[in-house]
Amino acid sequence: MSGSVNRPVRRRTFVLGSAAAAGSAALAGPLATAASAAGFGYTDDGTHYVVDTGANLVFKVDKSNGDLSSLVYKGTEYQGYGGMNSHIESGLGSSTVSVKQSGSTILISVTHGTLKHYYAARSGENNIYLWTNKADTSVSATRYIVRVKKGLFLNDEPDSYTYTNSTVEASDVFAKSDGQTRSKHFSKRRVMDYDYIGWSAGGVGLWIVRSNHEKASGGPFYRSLLRHQSADGGGLYEILYYAQNQTEDQRFGLQGPYVIAFTDGGAPSSSLFPGTLTTSWADSLGIAGYVGASGRGRVAGVGITGRDTAYPYTVGLSNSAAQYWGSARASDGYYSIGGVLPGTYTLTVYKSELAVYSTQVTVSAGATTTLNSIAIPSSNDPSNASAIWRIGDWTGTPSGFKNADLMTYAHPSDSRAAAWTGNVVIGSGSETSAFPCYLWKDVNSGLLVYFKLTAAQAAAAHTLRIGVTTAYANGRPQIAVNDWTSAIPSPPTQPSTRSLTNGSYRGNNHTFTYSVPASAWLTDTGQYNVLKINVVSGSGAASYLSAGTSIDAIDLLA
Repeated sequence: MSGSVNRPVRRRTFVLGSAAAAGSAALAGPLATAASAAGFGYTDDGTHYVVDTGANLVFKVDKSNGDLSSLVYKGTEYQGYGGMNSHIESGLGSSTVSVKQSGSTILISVTHGTLKHYYAARSGENNIYLWTNKADTSVSATRYIVRVKKGLFLNDEPDSYTYTNSTVEASDVFAKSDGQTRSKHFSKRRVMDYDYIGWSAGGVGLWIVRSNHEKASGGPFYRSLLRHQSADGGGLYEILYYAQNQTEDQRFGLQGPYVIAFTDGGAPSSSLFPGTLTTSWADSLGIAGYVGASGRGRVAGVGITGRDTAYPYTVGLSNSAAQYWGSARASDGYYSIGGVLPGTYTLTVYKSELAVYSTQVTVSAGATTTLNSIAIPSSNDPSNASAIWRIGDWTGTPSGFKNADLMTYAHPSDSRAAAWTGNVVIGSGSETSAFPCYLWKDVNSGLLVYFKLTAAQAAAAHTLRIGVTTAYANGRPQIAVNDWTSAIPSPPTQPSTRSLTNGSYRGNNHTFTYSVPASAWLTDTGQYNVLKINVVSGSGAASYLSAGTSIDAIDLLA
């Protein structure tokens, strides 16, 4: 690595942010008197449309392919990583690019086959508003990448590999000399947990403020790469559809706006955040697929009963065309989800990330659909079942299990991870924290759980449940209790891509149930029964890429 990469300067970094974190910051917000900004306008230099926002930002869009080829803020060029521009995916290639100015707004339109992409600038703002309308699969994935010159924003965060080039998996997971791992996949956050992503250093902040993701896929708990940093430069991402560990089909249509925002080092204005940003100024620009506020509706619910108040609840709306979500109020379960396209949706209530209720709801333009209080049936929450013992709790996540928190921003081989092996004794008081969040065929299959039963319990058959949140290579648990062995269960539908090694446990929640006969138990109540959990599959590679699964909860029902 060069000295410029390792120098200990300009390393103050804002990784992610939310509306609460931004507070009253307004450094990049829309200006009330935008049209008065001096110098606002565009020129054509023959190969680019050059836009001066009339503030401190000048940017260029290539007329041949729609790439963002220059980002100059306060006289400094920020665009440029590995000789590549900023663009959709790896660049669209030959495209039709046009520009128009309408009062205080400049719109650049890019057409590449069936895909349409837009850049908008507002007078006096240091922001670029972007929309992308993808009509089909002619462009494989859909992500916008802002490529940033090296040396401007240095960091050593989990999604950085500035200080290492030693790979531990594929070409995108790296290890430092101290055994800590780095990858662009290690973003830590679910999509519902952040509003913006970027860096701040030297009195400059560069951010992407995400869109509302209404045409994205994966729901509120989806995890994906958000940014990366290396010796060559950095990348900021708006992921509109990414097939990695995806649980839903791709949605098509207009997505946006998402915003490239420059500030004087602070967070971007909360007025740009999804759910807050208003774009009435774009209503008449002719953006394909654009639906203004008047063409949208709202869903509001007066409350949710039957909740476990130890956990947050989220309400999601989804159909094949769009997705939305909102948090239920902790005190009573009230929720409100606005900006919804008209249509009929499946409304799902999640306890943490576990679906515990669903119904259908219809949304109309310009109207609010008000729902009466939702009562979650007790039987819908598996935590309500009476259990002899339980490891973890039913949340749809591996929260509380050994290494669970680390695995959202590190590889399982990371030096900070506790040993993946080790058996568990019921009644020890540390059952959950001692049980590994992930099980692999090659790494820790055959883990043992020791437990005692009373005479009455040992005289009856019982159901044992293992909840999982995802699986890799069809990995699933087969159990043995003392001398009794279960059948091999069928694998549930799960994403086919990597998950456990690139920061995500999010797949399709599934519960395996095993009917254990009374003859399986030891009759001596002073002895420990032994549960053995094996991971079985005919697929997978080796080590941490062998067949594996993520654990939600394990219990033996009374």
